[in-house]
Amino acid sequence: MPTRILLEGRPGAGKTTAVRRLAALLPTDVVTGFTTQEIRQSGARVGFALETLAGRREVLAHVDLPGPPRVGKYGVDLGVMERLALPSLQPAGTEEATGRLVLIDELGRMELACTAFRHAVDALLVAEVDVVATVHTHRDPFTDALKRRADIEVVQLTPANRDVLPGELAARLQQPPSHG
Repeated sequence: MPTRILLEGRPGAGKTTAVRRLAALLPTDVVTGFTTQEIRQSGARVGFALETLAGRREVLAHVDLPGPPRVGKYGVDLGVMERLALPSLQPAGTEEATGRLVLIDELGRMELACTAFRHAVDALLVAEVDVVATVHTHRDPFTDALKRRADIEVVQLTPANRDVLPGELAARLQQPPSHG
């Protein structure tokens, strides 16, 4: 059975850093997905960029984007989700996806504003691929439903465990599947 982990943490806990470190610890032909990163100007957060693990990067949300949708003070460019995020969710490799890993940072309000993204996440969670995704602690119908699923393990990410967790997850994900 594929590994399905949600790394749940508060803003600033280190979710993106943990996912980037996890990706760096794994063979590049095994892992695919994306991360998000704050865009700062003069010390103030003005937006977020989405970057695929393959290195493609675009502005996902920014105070200067009109939206819709808008999440807080940010306008969100859903086209970035369609151009970058959705293709990055396709399991690495060609025909054989078993043992492949998809990393998603994050299942947040900006990303979940894209209906096609929510559908792609649902499809991943029934595919024979490992999935590690970061998720906010805030209540949300989509992520709350995921957290209740029996086949998903919710791992709390905190400043106390964020440095050791990527190594622990990498070791776990590289173990051969047990055939029971």
